[in-house]
Amino acid sequence: MSSASPSSYESSSPLESHLLTAYRTDVRDVYPEIVPAPADRDWMERTGSGGGGWANRCLPLRIANQHGWFILNDADFEVVWGGKNDIGNLRISYANSAPTLAESMFGYGILTFVLPYVFRTPPGFNLLARGPANLWKDGAAPLEGIIETDWLPYSFTMNWALTRRLKRVEFKKGEPICMIVPVRRYEVERFSPEIRGIEANADLKAGYSAWHNARLKAVERAGTVHGHEVVKQQGHYIRGEDHGGARAASHQVKLQVKKFEDLDPLPPPSLASAAAPGLRPGLLKRLFGRRGS
Repeated sequence: MSSASPSSYESSSPLESHLLTAYRTDVRDVYPEIVPAPADRDWMERTGSGGGGWANRCLPLRIANQHGWFILNDADFEVVWGGKNDIGNLRISYANSAPTLAESMFGYGILTFVLPYVFRTPPGFNLLARGPANLWKDGAAPLEGIIETDWLPYSFTMNWALTRRLKRVEFKKGEPICMIVPVRRYEVERFSPEIRGIEANADLKAGYSAWHNARLKAVERAGTVHGHEVVKQQGHYIRGEDHGGARAASHQVKLQVKKFEDLDPLPPPSLASAAAPGLRPGLLKRLFGRRGS
């Protein structure tokens, strides 16, 4: 195995421009927004002494936070699962009696969001649909799926599993219900994983030892192993350098994820219905399953 310092790593190829298109499918007045995922999280802002936001110093967290697009919920509602497996055992209550996305379709305490889009990715790219990175809900866990959106001619659903019987779970308007991330098909299968002793890579061992010794000294000085003391030692990573000062040739401290550009503004509802009489509100819901709210 060859060894390399950060400064000798090959740069990644120049950024390619890939087209990601969301095609509106159902006829409705308002569609759920799709926005670049932000770097900030409220819980990260509240961490540290006095809410100083020390978690924001963790660059891997912030990069993961931004790594895709959020699809936002379009209405306030609460959902309760009775603990049984049938479809009707999931009860959805909308605050403003305006149900649009959320449904009970599969039973087993699974809440389904029917997304009124067909996505298209470049050839060879899938779309990972997952929960919002580094966010969570008490009583509900997002389910992940990978979809071959370079050929699929229909939409997909985003699902959350209710995990606690009779727990009222709230979904607010504007909060993310899905995070979409393009992933190249077959990429993970190209890797040949192996486990080695760190002695097999002299440069890597030297770098690790320098980092490890510095971490031990910092903890000894602080007299604690609290998380915020550990995070303070991540300055080298944030700068993209090892403890010897060698810089990585390719390093990211933030992402510049582009916004979706709306090229076809919505027509008035009456014109939309006349132009596409076969696409009635709720058609996708009837295609996917029955309503359980």
